[in-house]
Amino acid sequence: MRIPNVFRVALIGTLGVGAGLLILYSIASLSTILTYVGAALFLALGLDPAVVWLERRGFPRWAAILTVTAGVAAVVAALLLAVIPIIVDQVSQLLDEIPGIVAGFRVNEWIEDLQERFPLVPVADIYESISVAVVEFVSNPEKLSEVAGGVWQVAIAVGTGVFAAIIVVILTLYFTASLGAMKRGFYQLVPASRRARFADLTEQITQSVGRYVIGQVTLGAINGILSFFFLSAIRAPFPAVLAFLAFVFSLVPLVGTLTGSIIIVLICLLPGLGSPLTALVAAIYYLVYMQVEAYVVSPRIMNRAVKVPAALVVVAALAGGTLLGILGALIAIPVAASILLIIKQVVIPRQNEH
Repeated sequence: MRIPNVFRVALIGTLGVGAGLLILYSIASLSTILTYVGAALFLALGLDPAVVWLERRGFPRWAAILTVTAGVAAVVAALLLAVIPIIVDQVSQLLDEIPGIVAGFRVNEWIEDLQERFPLVPVADIYESISVAVVEFVSNPEKLSEVAGGVWQVAIAVGTGVFAAIIVVILTLYFTASLGAMKRGFYQLVPASRRARFADLTEQITQSVGRYVIGQVTLGAINGILSFFFLSAIRAPFPAVLAFLAFVFSLVPLVGTLTGSIIIVLICLLPGLGSPLTALVAAIYYLVYMQVEAYVVSPRIMNRAVKVPAALVVVAALAGGTLLGILGALIAIPVAASILLIIKQVVIPRQNEH
């Protein structure tokens, strides 16, 4: 079979492939910006139900947005004011103890004590080997440059994180203020015959996402508040810091509460900070709390937001976390709920018509 204009077909095919590769490369290059936009839009959808609730009670939209933003800023500021002074205080205590730690290393009493307790272990030889290795490491310019490079990378990562947080906050404010106009403009892209149905489906999806965000933040707040009171009661180290960790990790669905609980228990187990008894009591508390959250608190809060089968929740969270990290795990469940909603209200009715 002879193909006419082979050169033209090959040229068009090559240009099509090149255009596709260019689009994929552009998306990969803009992945960070797209992540910022996605996170801001996700947060804006989470704030929108509170804004709408205030609007229904007579607030102008600008006043509702300002009230909600001020409330969120007040909560964040309260958390930071509760956590930062404790961290600064603990760091200052550590700096005060450094001279004593260094002086302790200059004394060989602890080496002799270890040798008496473990006579079969060559403690002095091990200490000598470690001392030589440390001296060689400190005196090696290449090693010191590697350490300096690592510190510089950490500083850059911290700066990038702060910059990302500022950008996300600014975009969230813009998206929250113009969310209605954005949706109306998006609806204009749909043919008029399908616009009403499309708008109704979109409103259901955005409301579901907003309720999900509010529900997840509520679960995190419950965990953080209860953790603060309980950890303070058992005299765990840094109860405000650990409660803040519990709140942050609880925002991650499926594995967040478990991960935060393990970290808190391990911190309570550290020598000089906690004790095995404190860690054991904390572990028992979090085991009980996770059962209560999974079977009592979470169903009552989240069933009103999204209705997703448990198996799909696990798959969606794992897939989202693999693709986009923590952000992917956060948005995976509402995305899965949105897909289920589209299947139920669009795909299945069309299949039933044929």
